[in-house]
Amino acid sequence: MIGQYQQALKKMIEQLVPIIIASVTGGGVLINRMHNRMHTLDSRIDKLELRMVESFVPKTEFGQAMERVELHMLRIEEKLDKLVDKKCAS
Repeated sequence: MIGQYQQALKKMIEQLVPIIIASVTGGGVLINRMHNRMHTLDSRIDKLELRMVESFVPKTEFGQAMERVELHMLRIEEKLDKLVDKKCAS
């Protein structure tokens, strides 16, 4: 009776060892793939951040550009007003 129990235990262990090895190996492969994908995603995010910083316009430069546009618009408005006044006067 004890001999049968030992044989059954031996068979069970022989079946469990490959299952455990396969599980650990599969888990390692999955973790490796996830690590590679996260590394790729991280590098893509770094490149995106770099592109955003390169094309960023500081607030002071934007303000100066807007002031120049406003000055040009005022000059255009004055010229239009003069043209309208001339048309109305004639």
